[in-house]
Amino acid sequence: MKKTLFALALLTSVTATPAVAQDVVAVRPMSGTRLDISATGTVSRVPDLAIISAGVVTRSATATGAIGDNAARMERVRAALRRAGIADKDIQTSSINLNPDYHYDNNQPPVLTGYQASNNVSVRFHDIRNAGKILDALVGEGANQINGPSLTIDKPESAYDEARIKAIAAGRARAELYARTLGMHVVRLVSVSEGGNNYPRPPMPMVAMMNKSDRSPETGIEPGSQDLEVTLAMSFELQ
Repeated sequence: MKKTLFALALLTSVTATPAVAQDVVAVRPMSGTRLDISATGTVSRVPDLAIISAGVVTRSATATGAIGDNAARMERVRAALRRAGIADKDIQTSSINLNPDYHYDNNQPPVLTGYQASNNVSVRFHDIRNAGKILDALVGEGANQINGPSLTIDKPESAYDEARIKAIAAGRARAELYARTLGMHVVRLVSVSEGGNNYPRPPMPMVAMMNKSDRSPETGIEPGSQDLEVTLAMSFELQ
């Protein structure tokens, strides 16, 4: 019985050997000089997405008065956003707060003077050229707290792919330059790795007041452009 088990184990190990061998990948050793370089590809894009924070701050002698007034004014703000063509899915509540207000005097205990309510929403929209009109409409409907806009690229992956192609081309060109200078030639690309992408940091948008003869000045926003970068670490074999 022991001999039979030993024979089965030996047969299993022998038959399993080819499957294991198939997973082994032979790598040609490098016989020349190794060149390590870093190359960056950059592309520019015009921002196509604006993100703003808009909200209402109200005060009242009572908590119910502050929160009730705030809810009414905030509903007008949401209605203004919808009239501007912004979908409900692009309007997201970011914070709701209700806090007491106190008056402080020297060497006296604080005195409750009322309550402050705030409600803020985060708004995304693609119509950057009309961002100024949207901001003005929000203020006209009661918004008294606005931050932004933050301008960015909605779907940047295709731009990053273009930057990757540029980075590879720049790396190869630099390797050829080193090789010619050293009296050598590039044999092959040994390895390539991508570091973290430099995602565009939204710039401070240019805001201007455009004078209109038939109405009040209007807030204007210029999107400008943003650079997107990809950096690759590359190794070449020179001979």
